[in-house]
Amino acid sequence: MGKTAVVTGASSGLGAEFARQLAARGADLVLVARDKAALEDIAERLRADHRVQVEVLAADLVADDGLAAVVARVADRERPIGILVNNAGFGLDLDFAAGDIADEQRHLDLHVRATMHLTHAALGTMLERGYGRIVNVASVAGFLPRGTYGAVKAWVISFSRWANIAYAPRGVTVTALCPGFTHTNFHERLGLPPGREGIPAVMWLDAADVVREGLRDAARGKAVSIPSLRYKVLVAAMRVLPSPVAARLARTGR
Repeated sequence: MGKTAVVTGASSGLGAEFARQLAARGADLVLVARDKAALEDIAERLRADHRVQVEVLAADLVADDGLAAVVARVADRERPIGILVNNAGFGLDLDFAAGDIADEQRHLDLHVRATMHLTHAALGTMLERGYGRIVNVASVAGFLPRGTYGAVKAWVISFSRWANIAYAPRGVTVTALCPGFTHTNFHERLGLPPGREGIPAVMWLDAADVVREGLRDAARGKAVSIPSLRYKVLVAAMRVLPSPVAARLARTGR
């Protein structure tokens, strides 16, 4: 691969898996997350295992100064990047009315504002060189009536579809990766212990498989990547179900 990749939310979950698989393909890395110690631990292992260069950038993408620091690194023409993975994110309870509006604002800022700013910064240098890949981690929730999490992921999907149409002819592809329920620590951060999400075992995906398929689809220039046949079928079914029925199904799990 021989390119430098920026991965946000790289301290755990899908972000850490993206870092591992990109390093295995020979990419140097810039790892972004709030937890510097966790990033340093991952970086040390990747350097040892894959002999790649790994830069650690501890930043909170919701904070203005944190986002500005990462935007500056992505836009740096002296140290160009070839791949951007916008993965940072978190979930909220589905009951919007009972939730904290400040949490909702942070949720919106991270999933939409940060993704928009970083994609804009990456496009500036990638289009000059005529090459680049951007992977925006969305979710199958973006196809469902599923609270504000589904709403922000719907934005990511729509934005990525349009950007891929606009910029793929100029050498820069943009892919929305839309996994379903995946074995990471995402649901534990919502306060749910493993196995308590109310989701059948058959619907759970492995993080390594999700990332592998996402990178494959990005290399093929696909605008939307939905890992696994079962979730492709689910998304297709949701498009034809009446809205009240789809909303009831979408409330399953968290």
